[in-house]
Amino acid sequence: MQTQRTTEEQGMTKEQSKKQDTTENAWDVVIVGAGATGLAAAHSAARRGLRVALLERGDTVGGNIGTRRDSGWQTEIGPNTLMMKPPLYALLEELELLDEAQPANTAARKRFVAYQGAPVALPTHPLKAVTNPLLGAKGWSQVLREPFARRAPEREESLAAFVERRLGRRVLDYMVDPFVSGVYAGDPSRLSAPAAMKRLVALEQKYGSLIRGGLTGLIKARRAPSPLPPEWRGQLVSFPDGLRRLTDRLAERIEAQPAARIHLGCEASSIQRTSEGWCVETKDQRFRASELVLAVPAHVSARLLEPVDPALSRPLEEIVYPSVNAVALGFRAEDIMHPLDGFGLLIPNREQRTTLGVLFSSTLFPNRAPDGHVLLTGFMGGRRRPGVAEWDDDAQVAQVLYDLRDLLGIRGEPVWSRVQRWPKAIPQYEFGHLERIEALDAALAHHEGLSLVGNWRGGIAVGDCLENGRLLGERLAPAR
Repeated sequence: MQTQRTTEEQGMTKEQSKKQDTTENAWDVVIVGAGATGLAAAHSAARRGLRVALLERGDTVGGNIGTRRDSGWQTEIGPNTLMMKPPLYALLEELELLDEAQPANTAARKRFVAYQGAPVALPTHPLKAVTNPLLGAKGWSQVLREPFARRAPEREESLAAFVERRLGRRVLDYMVDPFVSGVYAGDPSRLSAPAAMKRLVALEQKYGSLIRGGLTGLIKARRAPSPLPPEWRGQLVSFPDGLRRLTDRLAERIEAQPAARIHLGCEASSIQRTSEGWCVETKDQRFRASELVLAVPAHVSARLLEPVDPALSRPLEEIVYPSVNAVALGFRAEDIMHPLDGFGLLIPNREQRTTLGVLFSSTLFPNRAPDGHVLLTGFMGGRRRPGVAEWDDDAQVAQVLYDLRDLLGIRGEPVWSRVQRWPKAIPQYEFGHLERIEALDAALAHHEGLSLVGNWRGGIAVGDCLENGRLLGERLAPAR
């Protein structure tokens, strides 16, 4: 199967990255990694007048964000949507992309969960939740006791233990477990509750109850003016050309700054502290700066930092990244009985199927499939089944089809398919994660001018990465 984009699809190419000064490589800031975090940090710092060099080992910017087109099929290689929140709205407004932003189909508000071999829609209204089979009478009895549940233990608690203690086993199995599979591709019994779901834990700490805290927050939100226009509140968004439009625009704006450059095909081989700051070496260049930002996966930062200070690399090496594959399947519309009237279908671990879940990609946004066809994107691997991601492409396609055939009423075979592999996909905020970050920050305090950012801290969502990068860029600017 084709796995590489054509030159036309690649957006910013190596040729476009040649706008660089090969004789003078002294900068205010060198940023390693042009994913969402690195791009946002470079954009924020460059527009404040800093001389910024952004180094990316790949041929395109965006990291795991990217869009492919193939004979009328349009797929995302990584994240599929963005959640519109005030920071993202402000960024899109600044980048003049609001007019291009594409809200998801209103049907995307409906989410399905596999239950006893059939797709069941999650309730969208409290009254509908009463009769929803995902909870049932026993599940509801546990939920209604939540305000009186015992308090949290002093020790760190797994997300599974936290949810079961407060809301019961049913909520864990059929709501939280599939949600965790969809977001982290993780195992709730391994994820740290305060690290992975800190807002839920904060509600318990502040109000003694998730229900009381949630209702209080809802009342406050309704009373407070929202910085978002009504039409954008709670929206999932993309662009007609996919999410790569955002990363390409960030790259364009960075390159438009007179003292900022993006260097593609430029892998950092080593870093070292110097009397004047930091030096990054690549295959054929050296980049010097007083500020160095590593905006790469934790294991990449660990490799670069081990010769500098093992106290920096050790916490990063402990962060687990399971393999996850995205399996895109195209069908004739008449070959699927389910109306695909939702965001997608999550498959709880209790259902004993291999596929983690599936997005109804052609429902979410238009022009993702040729006329008369539909596009599904299934996910394989994850923390619980890492070996599955090693199967060959044909086996991946066959398994996803096997798992979904009865759930979605699939009568025919796919007419098109593609497998995108991520050997190290999503960082897991597992037991000890907050202690690891604390130890890392303690070691980092001894290395002036060094910043470490990425989706392994501060949130894994693209929106979190963009905002964390922006804030870092702002913090770097006053230091100059």
